Amino acid sequence: MTVAPLQPAAARIRWLAAPSSTAWLEQALARPDLVLIDHAHCERKAAGAALQLMFRYPGDEQLAALLSPLAREELEHFERVLALLQRRGIVLRPLAAPPYGSELSKAVRRQEPQRMLDAFLVAGLIEARSHERMALLAAHAPDLEMRQLYGDLLASEARHFGLYWLLCEQRWPRRTVIERLVELAALESRCLAGSPASGEGVRMHSPGVSSSRSGRRTDRPADPPACPPCGPVPPPPPPRGWSPGRGPAATGSAGARRPAVRGD
Repeated sequence: MTVAPLQPAAARIRWLAAPSSTAWLEQALARPDLVLIDHAHCERKAAGAALQLMFRYPGDEQLAALLSPLAREELEHFERVLALLQRRGIVLRPLAAPPYGSELSKAVRRQEPQRMLDAFLVAGLIEARSHERMALLAAHAPDLEMRQLYGDLLASEARHFGLYWLLCEQRWPRRTVIERLVELAALESRCLAGSPASGEGVRMHSPGVSSSRSGRRTDRPADPPACPPCGPVPPPPPPRGWSPGRGPAATGSAGARRPAVRGD
């Protein structure tokens, strides 16, 4: 399916060093069955990533209080995509994963506390890219059911990468977070560079990014902003019984702003 060139600001998120390309969207729209199967796997992996962090830092009550609801919500999304697959008679089968996630994981430093920072930012970048591509599918899919699915998931996906930003800013100075985010965002765009996959190879995180954003090379992101990587949005209510001062790692501002989709 051919789509009109994407507007420069379409689904743009300032976590990302480069926006997804029209070519990726065309390939995704040509194989909605593969996109849905891969999306189901992605939701399950996202829940697993949140749980893995909870097990890695078992003494961090604040972390558990924030990531436990996130993991449950990711599984709810998985169940919703699975139900759509079942209505369409599509089998949830294994798919070969693109190297995107594994390449980002290799960039996570092995020593603490850098390991925690990198793990939060990598998880946030994956959520941000997922949000961006879901927004494209919600806007362009000819299938009403898919448009509704992805439109309904956008708010929670934005909240998810915002949560990872909040976890970072509560533990490290903002400059430290932004400097590392710029490095990892450049890597994330490089992982998606190259010709978009076609046929059986299309995935939610298969290659396909524009070579530039406002004339900027994808491997040289702009200087980080002085504020979080997007405008402020009201945070969701904290978990019951949680206060910003609880937990051994609560060292940041309780009023930290969280990123949102930039709608300029």
